[in-house]
Amino acid sequence: MLEQMIAGNGFPKVVVENDHCRVFQMMGGTGDGSMTQYDLYPGITLMYNDFHMEDYDSDLTITGDLLCIDYCRQGRMEYPAGPDAYSYVEAGDLKLDRRLEHQGHFTFPLSHYHGITIGFTLPLAVQSLKEWVREFPVDLGRLQEKFCSGRHPKVIHRAPSVDHIFQELYAVPEQIKLPYFRIKTLELLLYLDALELPAESEKPYFYKTQVEKMKAIHRLLTGDLERHYTITELSRRFSIPTTALKECFKSVYGQPVNTYMRSLRMDRAALLLRQEPQASVTEIAGRVGYDSASKFAAAFKDTKGKTPLEYRREGR
Repeated sequence: MLEQMIAGNGFPKVVVENDHCRVFQMMGGTGDGSMTQYDLYPGITLMYNDFHMEDYDSDLTITGDLLCIDYCRQGRMEYPAGPDAYSYVEAGDLKLDRRLEHQGHFTFPLSHYHGITIGFTLPLAVQSLKEWVREFPVDLGRLQEKFCSGRHPKVIHRAPSVDHIFQELYAVPEQIKLPYFRIKTLELLLYLDALELPAESEKPYFYKTQVEKMKAIHRLLTGDLERHYTITELSRRFSIPTTALKECFKSVYGQPVNTYMRSLRMDRAALLLRQEPQASVTEIAGRVGYDSASKFAAAFKDTKGKTPLEYRREGR
């Protein structure tokens, strides 16, 4: 199905292929990624997506009439939400669209994204369900109209009733994968067909100029962890109101500015504690922006559940 959906020469390289499965690999300037695709029925595929990169560009062009369902397990992904506007999928979200706004550019603000995509090529998928699943009550065309009547994606934020369907797809014995994937796909379609969408289900979006400022702020903050900036300083420097700054940063990166930076500092410190055993705790504290070793140790234990020295010893 994928070859029918996509035209152009920018699609990733196939590194593994058998009767029902293909593994694609892509390389970019900020990292790498892979997609593992299973052909369930003619016109219906399931794909595992694993990206460890900030962004990826391809010459991908959509040519078919599609219904695509994306589930985010970990990370975040940026998507167009209107002219020069963006919104974000986060862990637990379900995104449905026809890929009409798909331009071959993928952005992952946390530098990683893991999830599953189930794709339907119409009308081939409709015919497959009629032939393979007798009396199946879900009309794919009606489902496409229900969720994708416009050009932009429909996002269901943290849908708890559907979460188990996708989580169970990550622990399937090899010998039953294909029939199991088929059953779970049918279960998902039944759920979506019965789902009543609340009127206020749309996620907030932000304009391109705001998002670009958030990415510039992120580069500034992460470029030198020894330096601290207040929200007021950032607001003045980037000419954006403090409220808008806080709301937009959290939407793009999933956490408030200070929470995000504290977590980043502790992750960097954890790396240094094990990579540089000769460096003292005081030295590492300074390199991640703490003047006080005791305050650093308290913050580290609060985040990691261990003192810096305990964490270092466990890594030996």
